Amino acid sequence: MAVSVIAANLQAVAGLNTGILPPIESPDYAYVPVRNQFDATRIIKQLAFFRDGAPFKLGIIAHDICSPILSFVYGESQLGGKAALVSLNRLFDNNPETFYQRAAKISLHEAGHLLGLGHCWESFCIMHFSSNLEALDSLPISFCTACEYEIKRHLRTVVADEK
Repeated sequence: MAVSVIAANLQAVAGLNTGILPPIESPDYAYVPVRNQFDATRIIKQLAFFRDGAPFKLGIIAHDICSPILSFVYGESQLGGKAALVSLNRLFDNNPETFYQRAAKISLHEAGHLLGLGHCWESFCIMHFSSNLEALDSLPISFCTACEYEIKRHLRTVVADEK
């Protein structure tokens, strides 16, 4: 269900055409035993090599993920690249609607990075940095005018490159 909600929001909010692929096996190659987490960067590198014709890949994982310098991350992207990863692990809430909104927000944020956007200084933009769930919950599920413009500009380039 979370994957469907994420796909719908990527289409409705960011204008990205989406497709949902069947699950792939657990990324044991990226497991970091001393942290009991999965290395997001290693998984993203594998996703980027996955060939299915789509210009961008967004992996969704139920496990906790980390980066070398952060104890955990909600998501990670290749800035202006081809692949991103979102972890549902820390987004759970007793209210399913809150959980789905968090998953959609993190996915939109990571998709923004794939489209070349950095963190936004506008506090009412999904590209604003969120270090905790309270900050994430306070964000709207939309981009500010400047970030929305940049997404549309980048998407026009991607479409032109595919022709």
